[in-house]
Amino acid sequence: MPKQVDHRERRETIARALWRVVEQQGWTRATMREIAREADASLGQVQHYFSSRTAMLVFAMEFASEQTSQRVTRNLDRLGSPPHPRDVLRVTLMEMLPLHPDARATSRMSAAYTLEALHDPQLHEQARLGLHDGRALTERLIRQAITDGHIPADREPAIETNLLLALTGFTPLLDFDVIDPDAALTAIDYYLDKLFACTPQPPER
Repeated sequence: MPKQVDHRERRETIARALWRVVEQQGWTRATMREIAREADASLGQVQHYFSSRTAMLVFAMEFASEQTSQRVTRNLDRLGSPPHPRDVLRVTLMEMLPLHPDARATSRMSAAYTLEALHDPQLHEQARLGLHDGRALTERLIRQAITDGHIPADREPAIETNLLLALTGFTPLLDFDVIDPDAALTAIDYYLDKLFACTPQPPER
Protein backbone atom coordinates (compact mmCIF):
# COMPACT_ATOMS: atom_id res chain seq x y z
CA MET A 1 0.00 0.00 0.00
CA PRO A 2 1.27 3.51 -0.74
CA LYS A 3 2.60 5.35 2.29
CA GLN A 4 0.16 7.88 3.72
CA VAL A 5 1.40 11.45 3.73
CA ASP A 6 1.09 13.38 6.99
CA HIS A 7 0.27 16.79 5.57
CA ARG A 8 0.53 18.54 8.93
CA GLU A 9 4.00 17.08 9.42
CA ARG A 10 5.06 18.26 5.95
CA ARG A 11 3.82 21.77 6.71
CA GLU A 12 5.69 21.77 10.02
CA THR A 13 8.88 20.59 8.29
CA ILE A 14 8.61 23.48 5.84
CA ALA A 15 7.87 25.88 8.70
CA ARG A 16 11.01 24.75 10.54
CA ALA A 17 12.99 25.28 7.36
CA LEU A 18 11.63 28.81 7.18
CA TRP A 19 12.67 29.37 10.82
CA ARG A 20 16.24 28.32 9.99
CA VAL A 21 16.47 30.46 6.88
CA VAL A 22 15.09 33.53 8.66
CA GLU A 23 17.39 33.00 11.64
CA GLN A 24 20.51 32.46 9.55
CA GLN A 25 19.90 34.71 6.53
CA GLY A 26 16.99 37.03 7.31
CA TRP A 27 13.45 37.35 5.96
CA THR A 28 14.50 39.05 2.71
CA ARG A 29 16.45 35.92 1.69
CA ALA A 30 13.66 33.54 2.64
CA THR A 31 12.52 32.83 -0.91
CA MET A 32 10.30 29.86 -1.69
CA ARG A 33 13.23 28.25 -3.51
CA GLU A 34 15.63 28.75 -0.59
CA ILE A 35 13.09 27.36 1.86
CA ALA A 36 12.54 24.34 -0.38
CA ARG A 37 16.29 23.72 -0.43
CA GLU A 38 16.49 23.99 3.36
CA ALA A 39 13.52 21.63 3.76
CA ASP A 40 15.07 19.14 1.31
CA ALA A 41 11.94 19.41 -0.84
CA SER A 42 11.13 20.53 -4.34
CA LEU A 43 9.79 24.00 -5.04
CA GLY A 44 6.58 22.38 -6.27
CA GLN A 45 6.13 20.54 -2.98
CA VAL A 46 6.50 23.77 -1.01
CA GLN A 47 4.06 25.58 -3.29
CA HIS A 48 1.60 22.70 -2.90
CA TYR A 49 1.34 23.44 0.83
CA PHE A 50 1.76 27.22 0.74
CA SER A 51 0.58 29.49 -2.05
CA SER A 52 2.83 32.37 -0.99
CA ARG A 53 5.57 33.41 1.39
CA THR A 54 2.99 35.27 3.45
CA ALA A 55 0.85 32.14 3.88
CA MET A 56 3.96 30.24 4.91
CA LEU A 57 4.95 32.98 7.36
CA VAL A 58 1.51 32.97 8.99
CA PHE A 59 1.58 29.20 9.50
CA ALA A 60 5.20 29.27 10.70
CA MET A 61 4.34 31.97 13.22
CA GLU A 62 1.30 30.04 14.51
CA PHE A 63 3.42 26.89 14.77
CA ALA A 64 6.15 28.82 16.61
CA SER A 65 3.55 30.11 19.09
CA GLU A 66 2.33 26.56 19.69
CA GLN A 67 5.87 25.38 20.34
CA THR A 68 6.49 28.27 22.74
CA SER A 69 3.31 27.45 24.67
CA GLN A 70 4.40 23.81 24.94
CA ARG A 71 7.83 24.80 26.26
CA VAL A 72 6.23 27.10 28.83
CA THR A 73 3.91 24.29 29.94
CA ARG A 74 6.78 21.78 30.24
CA ASN A 75 8.87 24.22 32.27
CA LEU A 76 5.99 25.03 34.60
CA ASP A 77 5.22 21.33 35.08
CA ARG A 78 8.68 20.93 36.58
CA LEU A 79 7.88 23.55 39.21
CA GLY A 80 4.95 21.74 40.77
CA SER A 81 1.22 22.27 40.65
CA PRO A 82 -0.25 24.78 40.76
CA PRO A 83 2.68 27.00 39.72
CA HIS A 84 3.14 30.30 41.51
CA PRO A 85 2.05 33.26 39.32
CA ARG A 86 5.54 34.73 39.62
CA ASP A 87 6.94 31.56 38.05
CA VAL A 88 4.36 31.67 35.28
CA LEU A 89 5.35 35.22 34.37
CA ARG A 90 9.08 34.52 34.63
CA VAL A 91 8.99 31.38 32.49
CA THR A 92 6.79 33.09 29.90
CA LEU A 93 9.11 36.09 29.68
CA MET A 94 12.15 33.85 29.32
CA GLU A 95 10.53 32.02 26.40
CA MET A 96 9.75 35.34 24.69
CA LEU A 97 13.41 36.36 24.74
CA PRO A 98 16.16 34.87 22.53
CA LEU A 99 17.86 33.00 25.38
CA HIS A 100 18.17 29.58 23.71
CA PRO A 101 18.07 28.26 20.10
CA ASP A 102 14.32 27.56 19.88
CA ALA A 103 13.43 30.91 21.42
CA ARG A 104 15.89 32.68 19.10
CA ALA A 105 14.22 31.12 16.07
CA THR A 106 10.81 32.21 17.35
CA SER A 107 12.13 35.71 18.03
CA ARG A 108 13.44 36.06 14.46
CA MET A 109 10.11 34.80 13.11
CA SER A 110 8.23 37.30 15.24
CA ALA A 111 10.37 40.16 13.93
CA ALA A 112 9.76 39.10 10.31
CA TYR A 113 6.04 38.68 10.97
CA THR A 114 5.79 42.12 12.59
CA LEU A 115 7.53 43.85 9.68
CA GLU A 116 5.30 42.08 7.16
CA ALA A 117 2.14 42.81 9.17
CA LEU A 118 2.88 46.54 9.29
CA HIS A 119 2.29 46.71 5.54
CA ASP A 120 -0.36 44.04 5.04
CA PRO A 121 -3.87 45.03 6.24
CA GLN A 122 -5.01 41.44 6.82
CA LEU A 123 -1.87 40.45 8.69
CA HIS A 124 -1.97 43.75 10.57
CA GLU A 125 -5.35 42.94 12.11
CA GLN A 126 -4.33 39.36 12.86
CA ALA A 127 -1.13 40.52 14.57
CA ARG A 128 -2.99 43.22 16.51
CA LEU A 129 -5.56 40.75 17.80
CA GLY A 130 -2.84 38.27 18.77
CA LEU A 131 -0.94 40.90 20.75
CA HIS A 132 -4.17 42.19 22.29
CA ASP A 133 -5.14 38.68 23.46
CA GLY A 134 -1.66 38.01 24.85
CA ARG A 135 -1.68 41.26 26.77
CA ALA A 136 -5.20 40.61 28.10
CA LEU A 137 -4.12 37.17 29.32
CA THR A 138 -1.16 38.70 31.16
CA GLU A 139 -3.33 41.35 32.78
CA ARG A 140 -5.83 38.71 33.93
CA LEU A 141 -3.00 36.76 35.56
CA ILE A 142 -1.77 39.88 37.36
CA ARG A 143 -5.29 40.80 38.51
CA GLN A 144 -5.79 37.28 39.86
CA ALA A 145 -2.43 37.43 41.65
CA ILE A 146 -3.57 40.67 43.31
CA THR A 147 -6.87 39.06 44.31
CA ASP A 148 -5.01 36.05 45.75
CA GLY A 149 -2.66 38.28 47.75
CA HIS A 150 0.53 37.49 45.81
CA ILE A 151 0.84 41.10 44.57
CA PRO A 152 0.13 44.14 46.80
CA ALA A 153 -3.42 45.46 46.36
CA ASP A 154 -2.25 49.00 45.59
CA ARG A 155 -0.62 47.96 42.30
CA GLU A 156 -2.38 49.08 39.11
CA PRO A 157 -2.86 45.94 36.93
CA ALA A 158 -2.86 47.73 33.56
CA ILE A 159 0.35 49.62 34.29
CA GLU A 160 2.08 46.57 35.72
CA THR A 161 1.08 44.58 32.63
CA ASN A 162 2.58 47.20 30.33
CA LEU A 163 5.79 47.36 32.36
CA LEU A 164 6.08 43.59 32.40
CA LEU A 165 5.62 43.28 28.63
CA ALA A 166 8.13 46.08 28.12
CA LEU A 167 10.78 43.64 29.36
CA THR A 168 10.46 41.81 26.02
CA GLY A 169 12.24 44.87 24.62
CA PHE A 170 15.47 43.23 25.75
CA THR A 171 15.39 41.22 22.49
CA PRO A 172 17.45 43.61 20.30
CA LEU A 173 19.85 44.27 23.18
CA LEU A 174 20.47 40.52 23.43
CA ASP A 175 20.64 40.00 19.67
CA PHE A 176 23.31 42.68 19.27
CA ASP A 177 25.25 41.66 22.40
CA VAL A 178 24.60 44.97 24.14
CA ILE A 179 23.69 42.99 27.25
CA ASP A 180 24.18 39.32 28.06
CA PRO A 181 21.48 36.82 29.15
CA ASP A 182 22.48 37.09 32.82
CA ALA A 183 21.84 40.84 32.75
CA ALA A 184 18.40 40.31 31.19
CA LEU A 185 17.46 37.65 33.76
CA THR A 186 18.69 39.82 36.62
CA ALA A 187 16.48 42.68 35.43
CA ILE A 188 13.48 40.35 35.05
CA ASP A 189 13.97 39.00 38.58
CA TYR A 190 14.44 42.52 39.95
CA TYR A 191 11.12 43.62 38.46
CA LEU A 192 9.24 40.49 39.55
CA ASP A 193 10.62 40.76 43.09
CA LYS A 194 9.27 44.29 43.33
CA LEU A 195 5.96 43.34 41.74
CA PHE A 196 5.40 40.43 44.09
CA ALA A 197 7.06 42.18 47.06
CA CYS A 198 9.01 39.00 47.80
CA THR A 199 12.52 38.33 49.02
CA PRO A 200 14.94 38.69 46.08
CA GLN A 201 16.04 35.38 44.65
CA PRO A 202 19.20 34.71 42.63
CA PRO A 203 18.41 34.35 38.92
CA GLU A 204 18.28 30.81 37.58
CA ARG A 205 20.99 29.81 35.15
